[in-house]
Amino acid sequence: MINQDSENLLYTHLEKVSDEGYKFSWFDWFCLWYPPGWLILFNRHWQHYYTDPDGWNWIEYGLFLIPGGFYLALLNRWLRLGCRLPRKEVGEFDPKYQKAFRVEILSPIVKYYFRGEMQQVKNLPQTGPLIVVMNHAGMCFPWDFLTLGYLLSEAGGWEVHPLASPALFDHPWVIWWLPAKWSQVLGGVRAELNDFEAAIAQGKILLYAPEGMRGPLKGWKRRYQLEKFDVSFIQLSDRYNIPILPVVCIGSESLHPWTVNLKKLQQLVKLPFLPFSPLMFGLLLFPSMGVWAMKTRLRYFIQPLEPAELDTHSNKGRTAVYQQAQQLREKLQLQINQVLGKL
Repeated sequence: MINQDSENLLYTHLEKVSDEGYKFSWFDWFCLWYPPGWLILFNRHWQHYYTDPDGWNWIEYGLFLIPGGFYLALLNRWLRLGCRLPRKEVGEFDPKYQKAFRVEILSPIVKYYFRGEMQQVKNLPQTGPLIVVMNHAGMCFPWDFLTLGYLLSEAGGWEVHPLASPALFDHPWVIWWLPAKWSQVLGGVRAELNDFEAAIAQGKILLYAPEGMRGPLKGWKRRYQLEKFDVSFIQLSDRYNIPILPVVCIGSESLHPWTVNLKKLQQLVKLPFLPFSPLMFGLLLFPSMGVWAMKTRLRYFIQPLEPAELDTHSNKGRTAVYQQAQQLREKLQLQINQVLGKL
């Protein structure tokens, strides 16, 4: 058992946070429009609500903003921590912090940078639980997911939980970039079957990419060609009688345009994907840009609900699940093609 009086506690939730919350200052606006500053935004906001003795400090923030300075900031932080990694503790979802992050940080990013908007909102149900499935592209930090989560929360007052690659929780680079509990506290669910099923069983509203990592990996050339869908979301939808809300996203390919995946190097560094494009030269000089994405217009077209009606206990259950997943893929592909044809 951990002694709560110990100095080894990484984070202590601050109960007495200012009633005014976090104010988006001139420095935050500067960080929003200067790509290396996005990492500062996220960490500053976290440190407003949580004590974080292992987190970045102001000297290191300043180094983020100059070419190559991130490497000096990383060295300084590593030495400051006694030549060790930041402590990792399992965090739990905090709906109050998710709301604060949505209102105080995501709002200006979605409204003024990604210009996110939902169309066909008449197809939105009144409440959850739901599995929201969406085409996924961009080969970058999952801004298409975060933007949709923000828009759904604003429209319906929902608590939305995106499924994310385990790399976004515990990859060494992510541990250095972001607070150790950041993804969990914001409501992220690891894209692993046990975690997925547990979240479904609890009746949560989940954002899910049925293409899996095949989505971002398809790169620029196949950006609007849907890959084969996984079938787990169909099985869980049927098992727990939870409807599926399909969504078509247009614009996510421009989050990191003209990309190809360097598969061998990706496997070497154990990342879910490693995109190569002209932007990568900027990333080498400013590694804090790892959470940044190009300015684009993200539009979401809400499709009618898809109830799962399968007899998964029959001899043909697995075949029926696969067929329904691919039928949904074909339906979404048709919708994507129709929307693109009108633009």
